[in-house]
Amino acid sequence: MDRGTVGSAQSGRLLVEVREEGPSAVVTPAGELDHHTADLLREPLEDCLAQGFKRLVIDCSRLEFCDSTGLNVLLGARLKAEAGGGGVALVGMQPVVARVFEITGADAVFAVHDTLEAALADDSS
Repeated sequence: MDRGTVGSAQSGRLLVEVREEGPSAVVTPAGELDHHTADLLREPLEDCLAQGFKRLVIDCSRLEFCDSTGLNVLLGARLKAEAGGGGVALVGMQPVVARVFEITGADAVFAVHDTLEAALADDSS
């Protein structure tokens, strides 16, 4: 597996790390994803798609909070990835974050996995 670091962005409340895992970009937001920090995730996601990654794996295991703005960032990335023939998978959501996806029904439009290994092995997203 290729484990090259692609980049990172940081504010006081959200850190976003991006790395390459073969044909996928693994994006790991850590902290709070909300109106004030959404662009810190949006920009790396758009950069990954612009660099030709068709598949984005969002490792949510360190995401402590996600509001509707954060959810919209992820939904927008999914639409762009699918338009390019790819997809977005979500991994390791904490219960508080998973609840937002359940309430809104967004969990039905993403491939959701318990582990990063499972997400990387699933090439349907």
